[in-house]
Amino acid sequence: MKPDFLQYLRNHVVLADGALGTYLYEKGVELGRNLDLLNLQADELVYSAHEEYIRVGSQLIETNTFGANYFKLREAGAEDQVREINRAGARIACKAAGHQVYTAGSVGPTGVGFPLEEDGVSAEDISAAFREQISALVEGGVDLIMVETFSILDEVLLAIQAAREAAPGLPLVAQMVFPARGMTVEGLDALSCGRIMAEAGADVVGTNCGRGIDAMVTAVKLMMPLAGEGILLSAFPNAGLPEMVGHRMIYPAQPSYMAARAAEMIKCGVHLIGGCCGTSPAHIQEFRSSLKIRPVRIRDERIAERPEEEARQEVRDLPGGFLAGLRPGRLPVIVELDPPTHLDVEQVLAGAGELTGAGVDAISLGDNPLAILRVGNLGMATLIRRRTGVQTILHQTGRDLNALGLQSRMMEAHLLGIEAVLAVSGDSAGATDQPGVSGVFDLRSYGLLRMLRNLNNGLNMAGRSIKEQTNFSVGAAFSYRPENPRVQIQRLEKKADLGARFAMTQPLFSREAVEKMIEETQHLDILIFPGIFPLISSRNAEFLHNEVPGISVPGELRRRLASYEQAADQRRAALDYIRQLVESIGPMVDGLYFISPLNKWEIALEFVRLVRESGWRGSGRADRYCSHHTLHSTLS
Repeated sequence: MKPDFLQYLRNHVVLADGALGTYLYEKGVELGRNLDLLNLQADELVYSAHEEYIRVGSQLIETNTFGANYFKLREAGAEDQVREINRAGARIACKAAGHQVYTAGSVGPTGVGFPLEEDGVSAEDISAAFREQISALVEGGVDLIMVETFSILDEVLLAIQAAREAAPGLPLVAQMVFPARGMTVEGLDALSCGRIMAEAGADVVGTNCGRGIDAMVTAVKLMMPLAGEGILLSAFPNAGLPEMVGHRMIYPAQPSYMAARAAEMIKCGVHLIGGCCGTSPAHIQEFRSSLKIRPVRIRDERIAERPEEEARQEVRDLPGGFLAGLRPGRLPVIVELDPPTHLDVEQVLAGAGELTGAGVDAISLGDNPLAILRVGNLGMATLIRRRTGVQTILHQTGRDLNALGLQSRMMEAHLLGIEAVLAVSGDSAGATDQPGVSGVFDLRSYGLLRMLRNLNNGLNMAGRSIKEQTNFSVGAAFSYRPENPRVQIQRLEKKADLGARFAMTQPLFSREAVEKMIEETQHLDILIFPGIFPLISSRNAEFLHNEVPGISVPGELRRRLASYEQAADQRRAALDYIRQLVESIGPMVDGLYFISPLNKWEIALEFVRLVRESGWRGSGRADRYCSHHTLHSTLS
């Protein structure tokens, strides 16, 4: 779980992203195109820009919503899409940010001229526009609001007031433009503006955009007394003044120069630093390196962690009962079932029985996915194992139990005959359906893997013997993203180093993506089960794409399903698409991981039958684990 933003900011320098607008133009968006509409028209492009900043070290990213207010969108004929565009922008950014990067809802000026009497627009009109935009950003899930690039003090105060009304519980950053000598275009000085913004309700005050970094340093030095008063400061400089070269806008300030001046501003009390027009991932990467900014710390990295040298000497990574029990010469298949949200478990048990009869190798059970209350997966896994004999894979998150409870639960799972655990950080508790719930997150995925490795070697996290080794096949989640795979592959490499022997991916929807994943992960000694989600409707596809972090359904497929008016036709087209996908990748993958849509196990059942009737062996890499079963029995 991300630390409280303001508390963290008081004790650290937080590195934000750079320009989004000018960077999207660099990526090929035609000059003059409305960038906010890209949230609906080219969400993959916006998502990739966010990911590039995260990859180079941004700890905070801003939504692509700077001009997504009523007045600005009216110029593009999209004033009736304010809420839709802002919610989409927030969801795209939150999806890219995951659980470790903060997401700021970007709110820019309306473009209405001041004083307001000249345009016939009232202050309430402006306030209403800001409230509409900010409430939509809140609905989209942002962590904080950032009102930025304001030249007129009266307008930024209206934005601050609207933010406090529409998002009273979220941190608020307010930034103005001081083009020269630390003064606004109205002749107001930076210190006075900063103090007035703070008094109006901004938690962080500062400056962005303007005439380049030198002018910004001047403004920040004027605002230094505010830091002495305990007010947090921010600065997002441009990369100099641009010039037009051909059809491109070129910004002259080099990353190393900007990083040096950024360090100067940090000495003046700036705690939130990023970039504005003309800055790119290269600038942010240089900021991170030169300013020695460390990633936002998460608690699992600090709990009972031992020196790597000691760990290497004392641990062994065995395949565990699930992998050791796989049948040689056939493609392994996992099917995921969700425990029910009530106590009538017979339908799930019946489904597990049918799937076992069809030849599934394991039933995978989530741990209150999306923080929705369900029957405990350990109880369900035990019932399924006892009734059917099939292996069960227990998803274990760090959200609901502390480190003590997690170890106790895993020891209990071993005593109940569970032989496979998928270690995942877990969804945020913020979307729970239960009142008063908060996440624990003593351990996240890395910490859980260390814990499971210890237990498989007969030790608890304190290094004390538990007098027996657990027999878990240890799994990890792998959010493979074909457009920007490096970060997630690096995470999987670390998970493999920490003892993961198999990985289960988020749903993938193309043969090309699976082939690319296989090629880029062949150096890893870990079985990878690509996730297969049998879509059942256009609405189902849109929900997965827009609402579930880490899942991207190709635009072509979503458009194809949307072209059918009848739900039955959508379902038929979707299942045909997934069937062709399975047939194309079945002969090449380590295994398949089917996710039952809406817990409709009957659909997954048909795909298990398809796999078994095909006789596919897959990559054959799973066969090498089968010989370990006798070895583990001897060792334990």
